[in-house]
Amino acid sequence: MLDVCNPQVMKSLLAEYGFHFSKSKGQNFLTQRWVPRRIAEDSGVDRSCGVLEIGPGFGPLTQELCLRAGRVVALEVDTTLKPVLSRTVGEFDNLEILFCDALKADLPALTAEKFHGLKPMACANLPYYITSPVLTKLLESRCFSSITVMVQKEVAQRICARPGTADYSAFSILCQYYTQPELLFDVPASCFMPQPKVTSAVVCLQSRTAPPAEIADEALFFRTVRAAFAMRRKTLLNGLSAGFGELSKQQISALLEACGIAPTVRGETLGIPEFADIANAIAAKRG
Repeated sequence: MLDVCNPQVMKSLLAEYGFHFSKSKGQNFLTQRWVPRRIAEDSGVDRSCGVLEIGPGFGPLTQELCLRAGRVVALEVDTTLKPVLSRTVGEFDNLEILFCDALKADLPALTAEKFHGLKPMACANLPYYITSPVLTKLLESRCFSSITVMVQKEVAQRICARPGTADYSAFSILCQYYTQPELLFDVPASCFMPQPKVTSAVVCLQSRTAPPAEIADEALFFRTVRAAFAMRRKTLLNGLSAGFGELSKQQISALLEACGIAPTVRGETLGIPEFADIANAIAAKRG
């Protein structure tokens, strides 16, 4: 198996295929073998699993996943990597590479077709510039038993943040609504070529078997969360009033008080159960 994390091997491949790193595609390739190995190990992937990888790059994580999984399907948007990947991961008969945009892929259809009889999981070293939209798409597809990704450390902290902390956001709630995330380990910038300006981190998001709270209308729940965080420095009452123009400030204040929540608090202090109570009360009020 070609050691694509070896800088000399990587430079040789770059020269042979005339490949150039693309800043627009967020390409920073791993140069330390321990990183993809530990990502694959900590993800819990085994032969019973079908793994979707997004952005294989030169294939270091792809190699480690293929050594463990029953089947791997990798989505790569950069077609210039086709000959490189043929060289670096072409030996694996449990791998299929699809050259397409992950953000445009029909993930439920893809997993149903490619991972029949296997436990679907997702694993990726996500480019920084599409981390949030890709992770949102993975979560909302509800296809995967777990999602293990390497992202910018500040994003990983936001994913795992608790109510009342500086990192807590609407994105934290989105991730924690669908999954139970765990920050696994940091990856310094020195592990990449070219080196990014930030530290990365690996986070594992285990899908929930049941919602964390009883919610009458999921779309309304997330609308409530977005309204509460849209004006972070404002009170919850002002945020919800701006986000729900169809309700008066007095009506929203009464709803909050009926839920046992002071209208003067900030949305960033509330957890999923409190947001669920508010959304359910709004749903009942609207009939």
